[in-house]
Amino acid sequence: MPSEKTRPRILVVTPEITYLPEGMGNLAQRLSAKAGGMADVSASLVKALYDQGADVHVALPNYRKMFHLDVAHVHDYEFGKVSRALPEQRIHLAEDRVFYHRQRVYSEKENHLISLAFQREVINHIIPQVRPHLIHCNDWMTGLIPAVARRHKIKSLFTVHNIHTERMTLETIEDRGIDAADFWNYLYYQKAPHNYEESRNSNPVDLLATGIMAADHVNSVSPTFLSEVVDGIHEHIPGHIRHELWAKCQHGAASGILNAPDSAFNPVRDTYISDHFSVNTVMAGKAANKKRLQETLGLKVDPKAPLLFWPSRLDPVQKGCHLVTEILHQIIRDYEKDGLQIAVIASGSFQRHFHDIVAMHGLHDRVAVRDFSEDLSHLGYAACDFVLMPSSFEPCGLPQMIAPKYGSMTIAHDTGGLHDTIENLDIEAEQGNGFLFNVFDSGGLLWAINKAIEFHRLPDDVREVHLQRIMRDAKIRFNHMTTAAEYIRRYESILGQSISEPIATTA
Repeated sequence: MPSEKTRPRILVVTPEITYLPEGMGNLAQRLSAKAGGMADVSASLVKALYDQGADVHVALPNYRKMFHLDVAHVHDYEFGKVSRALPEQRIHLAEDRVFYHRQRVYSEKENHLISLAFQREVINHIIPQVRPHLIHCNDWMTGLIPAVARRHKIKSLFTVHNIHTERMTLETIEDRGIDAADFWNYLYYQKAPHNYEESRNSNPVDLLATGIMAADHVNSVSPTFLSEVVDGIHEHIPGHIRHELWAKCQHGAASGILNAPDSAFNPVRDTYISDHFSVNTVMAGKAANKKRLQETLGLKVDPKAPLLFWPSRLDPVQKGCHLVTEILHQIIRDYEKDGLQIAVIASGSFQRHFHDIVAMHGLHDRVAVRDFSEDLSHLGYAACDFVLMPSSFEPCGLPQMIAPKYGSMTIAHDTGGLHDTIENLDIEAEQGNGFLFNVFDSGGLLWAINKAIEFHRLPDDVREVHLQRIMRDAKIRFNHMTTAAEYIRRYESILGQSISEPIATTA
């Protein structure tokens, strides 16, 4: 048979995304379903691939309600129903009623159903239609697909955004329409399987471990977090997940690629703030936003007050919010003359501890606690001097990358993605963008806060020079194009060629 030249086809399989390039189809700009950073990374990666002329395809669940699709007025092909017969179609929507009427991506009660329905459609329909040379899968929700890829000799990359997994038997998988018998020996089981029949009903498959084990290459969302997992630093990481990542590292098939914040986080054009500013107007811009936030939250209006901002969910297991409450009254008292203020704009059951301390000590004009909202959060970045991120562990983290774009510095525990994105401020060397503490306790956090206040007490013109440098560096370092470029390099390494270079295939 004659051979033809074709570029490598890349299929990105993701349960969430924020946007797609306009040229990819009529519905590209309407397909937005986001739960976290995976959506942003997927969107930026697809756009970068498309802009470079790569043969990129995307598989998504058809979240009709979230996509605002009216089935009575949209042609069937736009739902992907006959896209299986259209080779030029690049957006492939997995069809199942479990997706159609959802208001959010994930649900504790239905995650198994969502995952299996999505993977069934990808395995049974989308992969045969696209015939990809490389499949990029994301988290446990797509964990079976690298095993299918390996069975059919298709290259795959598996991205671990979050160390969470689910287990289910072959019987459950097959009951949802997936022929697991075809690739059962490429799956990771709770115990070593003797044969298919013995394992089908009583030996659960681990989806995250399967994705890691079966993929040609695995990446976490920060290099340091990957090293921490492999080295056994985090006790909450299951041993078998650690072992599979360790095995990939031993074979040179694992790496870390940092996420990047959404491009909407830009003080020059942020639609959530009124007082825009740039590198050249950072001091005046932050002062205006600080005043606005203080007025909005009922804090004392004081342009000189150092303002600390808590942006993350109030999760004491990971985010370290209990370290703040342990020293909250102390730092307010210690820096009374400075007028130190704290704005907590985050939701979670731990919020009541902040409310209790504020009420007990009458700190309402110094400490504000509000539920998360997008507009207040953006204003918080624009207004604050320092962002608090005392996480016990952090696979990647985004607030510490958003903060410097707004001329804010981060106070953080030296771990995971925080280690990869924050360097301690060195005034003389004109380096650094934050303050890291090594020991995960309230004493370590207090030490870092003290360092931050020392910086805040410097003359405005001295601080301005450093904040301008930090903003310029953040614009270069923390953006989607930088992240996408790293993924493209991994693709090309896995494929052994450029994504835009034709390959010979048998017709």
